[in-house]
Amino acid sequence: MTDSTPQAPTADFRCGYIAIVGRPNVGKSTLMNELIGAKVSITSRKAQTTRHRITGIMTVPDTQFVYVDTPGFQTRHSNALNKTLNRTVTTTLTAADVILFVIEAGTFGPADQQVLDLLPASVPCILVINKADQVKDKAELMPFAQKIAALRNFAAIVPVSAKLRFQLENLQSETRKHLPENPPMFGEDEITDRSEKFLAAEIIREKLFRFVGDELPYTSTVLIEKFEVEGDLRRVFAAILVERDTHKSMVIGQKGARLKDISTQSRLDMARLFGGPVYLEIWVKVKSGWADNEAGLRAYGYE
Repeated sequence: MTDSTPQAPTADFRCGYIAIVGRPNVGKSTLMNELIGAKVSITSRKAQTTRHRITGIMTVPDTQFVYVDTPGFQTRHSNALNKTLNRTVTTTLTAADVILFVIEAGTFGPADQQVLDLLPASVPCILVINKADQVKDKAELMPFAQKIAALRNFAAIVPVSAKLRFQLENLQSETRKHLPENPPMFGEDEITDRSEKFLAAEIIREKLFRFVGDELPYTSTVLIEKFEVEGDLRRVFAAILVERDTHKSMVIGQKGARLKDISTQSRLDMARLFGGPVYLEIWVKVKSGWADNEAGLRAYGYE
C-alpha cells in the first residue's frame, strides 16, 4: 500500500510466500491479520467470506513473511464461484514456500481431510491448531494433535489462538526456518500488495455480511465505482450488488437503518486502515445472473 522500496537485506535474510489454507471458518483470515498486525483480510462468521487470494506482508530485520490468505476449499457445491475459489487455493499451493494448514482445535472432519489431501508433499507444511484457548480440557489437546500428526509428516505443530495472539511468535519462528534465503520482495512498510480500492470493497463486503448475516446469499458482492484521493481524503463510491429485489430490501433495512450501519462501520474501518478521513457513498443494486458463469466472475474481480 506504500511506494517504499525494499530494504537492504541483512546476512541470512529470508523471504518467501506462506500459504494459509484450511476449510472455511477455521480462522485463516484472523490469523493472517494478527500475524501482520493489520486488517487486510476480512473476517466473518459466515462461511465463504474470503473469495480472493489476499497477500499480507510482515517485515522484521531478518525476514519478510509474505502470507497468502486463501478462500476455504469448497467441497459441497460445484458451481462456478466455488470452482473459481478452489482453483485459487490450488494455484497458491504450487507457488508457496511454506504451507500453514489451519484446523480448529478438537475438530477434524472430512472437509479438513480433503484440504490436507491437496497439499503437495514437496512443500514444508506446518500444522496450525487454531482456537486452542477454546478447548476446555487442555489435556485433550496433545492426543488430538498426535492423531492429526500421524496423517502427514508436518514440519512443525503449533497450537495457537489467533484472536488472543497466543503462540504467534512461535509460529513465525517455525515458519522462518523453512523460508528460502532471499532479499525482500516488498518495501519494509508495505502490508499488502492489494490496492486501497480493493481493500475498500472488501471492508464493505465484510460489514455487509456482518449486518445482514445468513439472510443474504454469499454471491452478493461489492463494486467500487469510483475511488478518488485528495491529499489525505479518500472519496469512495460503491455499489452492493445483489441478486433480487428482496435482497436489496434486506440490505437497506427499515428506513435505511441497516445500510447506514454498513456505511458507518465501513467508513470507520477504512479511515483506520488508510490513515485519513473517508467520504463514503453506497448504493444497492440488483444485478441478476452475474455469478452464473466464470466470465461474470472475472468481470467482478475474482481470480
